[in-house]
Amino acid sequence: MKLSERIDLLAYLGAYLKKGSDQLDTEIRKTYHNNKWFTEENTREAIDAISNAFLNKERLENWTAKYPLADAMTGKRVGLILAGNIPLVGFHDLLSVFISGHISNVKLSEKDKFLIPHFLKIMEEAEGKVKPFFDLSERLTDLDGVIATGSNNSARYFEAYFGKYPNIIRKNRNAVAVLTGKETEKELEDLGKDIFKYFGLGCRNVSKVYVPQDFDFEFFLENLHEYKEIVLNDKYKNNFDYNYTMTILNGIAHKSNGCILMTEDTALQSRIAQLHYEFYENEDDLKSKLSAVQDEIQCIVGNPIGDLEPIPFGKAQSPELTDYADGVDTLEFLVGVGK
Repeated sequence: MKLSERIDLLAYLGAYLKKGSDQLDTEIRKTYHNNKWFTEENTREAIDAISNAFLNKERLENWTAKYPLADAMTGKRVGLILAGNIPLVGFHDLLSVFISGHISNVKLSEKDKFLIPHFLKIMEEAEGKVKPFFDLSERLTDLDGVIATGSNNSARYFEAYFGKYPNIIRKNRNAVAVLTGKETEKELEDLGKDIFKYFGLGCRNVSKVYVPQDFDFEFFLENLHEYKEIVLNDKYKNNFDYNYTMTILNGIAHKSNGCILMTEDTALQSRIAQLHYEFYENEDDLKSKLSAVQDEIQCIVGNPIGDLEPIPFGKAQSPELTDYADGVDTLEFLVGVGK
């Protein structure tokens, strides 16, 4: 398959996902029954984001035009270990390997094992020549490169097993928000999307906010209360109740509005249903704090402060094709694998 044919087939998949089908609905329901964090609403949001931002012919052409990609199949095998923290989180890697002309040797996450095989089936029914590009397997073999996503702990194992190959090995990262106290109600409501979407389980979800010393937490929590219905999900509510109880029992100072629990903490990663905050004194102090943890930050959300230009509120979980995980250009890496 030529590059233009691969792009056309991906655009076809995008059109299919927008239109939907009974079988797609079935796979979405199976995904939820397999993993109750993946509600039908969240899975459909992920599918909509992929079909609109990724699987658009013009966007794909503009994206790929910047790289010296192989026009035909390269024969190179790239192992993919996909994460399962939010629906279809590994799709960008799969898309990148295919668009580069390589073969994907894919180990699916047990938490998200129905949708990607369905997508590949739809592509194969439309164009049989796509079949050799994908190998779904529990074992990764005869590799020329590896892209593996997991926790800090699993990354050590990935490095031990796959360190001899060209690789991208991703560890824990989180998004943070920088607030000035001058945000509008609308901006704080949009920030709620960055915090609560996918129950906060994604690496692009805001898990911590940096705030000035005189920050109005009451106003902040009042606006986040717009997302109070999130506690209707049993798994989320169980986590909120447990964390709230442990916070009370341990005498930890906290703030809460019934759907999110806030505690002061220097750590970026927070528990489910919990949000960390840290004070900063001035712009220089803020830059120093962000610099100290830059390798743990996936993205920064907020309004521009000095020369800091964060992602706008509400856009953290709406990545474009060029928003590469951990800031590592996946296509550039894959071009290198092809040489």
